[in-house]
Amino acid sequence: MWKINTNFGRTKKTIDMTQKPYTKKYTNADYYTDGKFNEDVAKKAFLDMFEHYGIPFTPFLEENFWVNDFGLGDFEHVGMGGVFWINDPEHLYFGHEIYLLPNQMIVEHYHVPSAYTAKHESWQVRNGWVYNFGIGEPTPNPPALPESQKDKFITVSNFHIMKVGDISALQELESRHFLMAGDEGAVVTEYGTFHDNAGLRFTNPDASL
Repeated sequence: MWKINTNFGRTKKTIDMTQKPYTKKYTNADYYTDGKFNEDVAKKAFLDMFEHYGIPFTPFLEENFWVNDFGLGDFEHVGMGGVFWINDPEHLYFGHEIYLLPNQMIVEHYHVPSAYTAKHESWQVRNGWVYNFGIGEPTPNPPALPESQKDKFITVSNFHIMKVGDISALQELESRHFLMAGDEGAVVTEYGTFHDNAGLRFTNPDASL
């Protein structure tokens, strides 16, 4: 076991460097009751992940945190949690935290012009790791994708893996893309231009906010 002792003034802190990876705790059997999405259970799953990664559940996060299964009934595999830190239509900038449970993907989507220009965005991984899918030549050895999406509703097959600290940007405006967490789940900060839901499009016609 690795342990680092840090002694700053009178405060001595031990940091355990052998933290076990986060693992999946819930399934669709937990997330749905009589076919209805149970947001409270979904939030509980994320709170468990927050505790593992040491993410404080601040009053702002408690008030503004949301979960979404995109109306697809498969939250275990397709869904997300999130909070908009800022979404400023005047100065046209956006700050967003994306929360993904283990092996969970955001439904494939893209952004088109609305009353605003098409959204541009970049991502930075804070915890865990993700597959970042977008346009380009197919990447060999892709991960297993959710059965509910992979045959009809995923059109991009180029991806790269992003680990803690990695930053990547949308390759081209209006291009289709999505993130999918690895086995440990993920926390990803998104930086972007103003987010307008009127310009959001999903490849899956059944997907919704």
